[in-house]
Amino acid sequence: MLTIPLHRADFTEGVRTFARTDEFSVTGTRYPKGIESLTIINSRGYVEVLPYMGQIIWDAEFDDVSLRMTNMFSAPQPCAEISDTYGCFAFHSGLLAGGCPSPEDTHPLHGEFPTASMDEAWLEIDENSVRIVSSYEYVRGFGHHYRATPSVVLRSGSSLFDIDLAVTNLSAYAPMPLQYMCHMNYAFVENGVLHESIPADAFQLRRSIPAHVTPTEQWTRINEDILAGRIDSHDLSVATQFDPEIVYFADDLSQYGRELSFELEHPDGTRFVTRFSSEDFPCATRWILCNPDQKVTAFVLPATSRPEGFLAAQRAGTLIHLAAGETKTFHVTTGIKE
Repeated sequence: MLTIPLHRADFTEGVRTFARTDEFSVTGTRYPKGIESLTIINSRGYVEVLPYMGQIIWDAEFDDVSLRMTNMFSAPQPCAEISDTYGCFAFHSGLLAGGCPSPEDTHPLHGEFPTASMDEAWLEIDENSVRIVSSYEYVRGFGHHYRATPSVVLRSGSSLFDIDLAVTNLSAYAPMPLQYMCHMNYAFVENGVLHESIPADAFQLRRSIPAHVTPTEQWTRINEDILAGRIDSHDLSVATQFDPEIVYFADDLSQYGRELSFELEHPDGTRFVTRFSSEDFPCATRWILCNPDQKVTAFVLPATSRPEGFLAAQRAGTLIHLAAGETKTFHVTTGIKE
């Protein structure tokens, strides 16, 4: 395996090639506002990663099909909170706290990690795959101390890729809380159909109303129709009316087996797919929104808890605690089904 260290100074406004093989090309650039971008390209498509900004996956496209939500951002923006650069395909939500904070929570939307400034990044290349790895050390006086190592792997001839995260509690004695969601913002698919390996009724409509949602008469009616069974939650033919967002939760996923699969089928037969283990992710969220500015069918967001904030996870008993020195890993495979 070839390991190539990356340095911020290597990224310029022009496009630079970091590596090239018969199957892969790895290029880098710097956006006008200073954010570094690295793109891994194979014969099927590409994944664009921000190696020093939370290892956000900014974009992904395979077989000329974009995986990313419709959004208002032409480029990533320097910011401290993910909503200020919400144009990405995927980000890591957490890690000390996550989701939408309640009025009583003190953490930012989706936690401290999504846009964190990574300490280092490197490439790992062999004849069949390219892996981009970033590393970040969080430390705070009188607070928690951890190392997070996110990575993305693209393989030869594949339209699927892996998203991984390892979190290690670096405290010499104290446990730390852990709340994590792999937040993949898939493209909106009009008239799409949802499939999953868990029972059809496992996803239940969210009943709470977070602070960023302002109900309308139409939205209230849609929620009532879903609850009454007048709208099939797996049929997206009415999803063009989902504004504000419509959200579903599925809990205790281990009861349905270990290896789980979720799909979003396009009318032309293309299928987006996400696979993960219920041992890593006992909960899942489905988030759908359609308006002229933002369109998304996040058909599954695997997580350790519901995205309703730290205190809600604590009350529900889904908040993880890592012992001093303990490491927790997460693994997701996603992309276009092969």
